[in-house]
Amino acid sequence: MKNLIFLLINKLIKKLRLYSVRNTHVGKYVKINSGTQIVGGFIDDYSYCGYDCNFLNVEIGKFCCISDNVIIGGSSHPMHFVSMSSVFLSHKDSSQIKLGNLDYLPKDKTLIGHDVWIGNRVIIKSGVKVGTGAVIGAGSVVTKDIPDYAVVAGNPAKIIRYRFDEEMIYQLLASKWWELSEANLRKLSPYVDDPIKFLKEVDL
Repeated sequence: MKNLIFLLINKLIKKLRLYSVRNTHVGKYVKINSGTQIVGGFIDDYSYCGYDCNFLNVEIGKFCCISDNVIIGGSSHPMHFVSMSSVFLSHKDSSQIKLGNLDYLPKDKTLIGHDVWIGNRVIIKSGVKVGTGAVIGAGSVVTKDIPDYAVVAGNPAKIIRYRFDEEMIYQLLASKWWELSEANLRKLSPYVDDPIKFLKEVDL
């Protein structure tokens, strides 16, 4: 009984926390859970984001499933400068003092395709492109682009396999099913578990 009460209180506290979204477009039916911070982003329709994520300059497609504690994008430091410290840079940051006024603030956009599944505690480097339909295993560190429908895992993340064969991937991408209307998607929903039948119905 004590464990159940603890779990309920813990869940309530988790839910009561707020999330922070700045300079970000949020599409319809998007769910953002508490503790998450998103700055300079774009999250398209039907996607959801778990707890305690941190996104900076990221564009996320439709129908994406993002777990908890995921970090996407972020700032970098000037390794080619004498010092990498932000105290010598002009932009506002967490430094308590400024000793210089040098200009350095790269904003590489990170792109996440449609229908991407990102596991718990994944880190995706800024500027990376994750293809449509890709799967990123829990705890992975993504430093390079990921092809469409690839399943990757590890640090650094490497391709384990593909969800479908080349022909099926080509047809799914060509169908652009994520752009269909809500009404059409409801009609097609009984076939989501059968890609071949689904594609035949899309062509009708």
